Amino acid sequence: MPASAGLPGIGVGTWAWGNQFLWGYDPSQDGQLEATFRRAVELGLRFFDTADSYGTGRLNGRSETLLGRFCAGLDPAQRSRLCLATKLAPFPWRLGRQGFARAFAASRKRLQGQLDRVQLHWSTSRYAPWQEGPLLDGLADLVLRGEVSSLGVSNMGPQRLRRIHGQLARRGVPLTSLQVQFSLLCPGGIEPGGVVEVCRELGIELIAYSPLALGLLGRGPGESVPRGPRGALFRRLAPEVAPLLATMAAVAAPHGAPLAAVALNWCRSHGAMPIPGLRSPEQVEGVAEALCWQLEPAARDALDRQARQLRRRMPGNPFTSA
Repeated sequence: MPASAGLPGIGVGTWAWGNQFLWGYDPSQDGQLEATFRRAVELGLRFFDTADSYGTGRLNGRSETLLGRFCAGLDPAQRSRLCLATKLAPFPWRLGRQGFARAFAASRKRLQGQLDRVQLHWSTSRYAPWQEGPLLDGLADLVLRGEVSSLGVSNMGPQRLRRIHGQLARRGVPLTSLQVQFSLLCPGGIEPGGVVEVCRELGIELIAYSPLALGLLGRGPGESVPRGPRGALFRRLAPEVAPLLATMAAVAAPHGAPLAAVALNWCRSHGAMPIPGLRSPEQVEGVAEALCWQLEPAARDALDRQARQLRRRMPGNPFTSA
């Protein structure tokens, strides 16, 4: 299914594949997750994002393992059209230029050899700035040796992004993408000088994680509140978000689209590729509908205004740099 002309596509986030604490994952869901993956491929979703830290407790790395298994089940032509990206966590014990060597090898093994983009999971500039440069040099080495096609970063603000872009450019390695939390409930990137503007200026792909705010922006009237931490967040934000959801419903109505499609197309209208977490073929169907249309400028402006006026928003990632 082709993307709306001139806009980024939509990818798939796999944080929930293996996460018991927040998403209630159970291995019995693996068949449904494989069906979700296959339906996403059928409908033209090409970018799949994971991380070596995804998966709770003994299931650490489960997301990569499942994605690798599902991808291996495709024919070579289908596999060649996908981009599998993982994020490596800069844990305190991962030090120096070779600090990611074992982690990269382990991720590539779990992904059964198909690893197209490697990303730094978060910036260490707030607590160990001396750690970040050598780790990024090590990732750049992987690109220069042809072990991975492209390099991205995650959870960086505009100042750090410019610095890292320059560091990599001096070595002749393009910074392909930046991944940040970006949604109508986390809209900071749209401000002047924010990551939206800087990515456009530097030619960096912007990837929006949590574009549905853990599901809150896709929740229809009367739907039950999820259990656990997500439910607590929903209850705290729901009264504040109600007017925004009403505006989203008005935007969605002429297209016969779900609320989630509005939230995703808001990201796309700002030049970001959203990567919603998908756990069922039905969710894939709803997400794919967003590729068939785009927000009118007036609708985007109205949503921007409401997003800026919200007093309560999604909690920010504490590791995101300035």
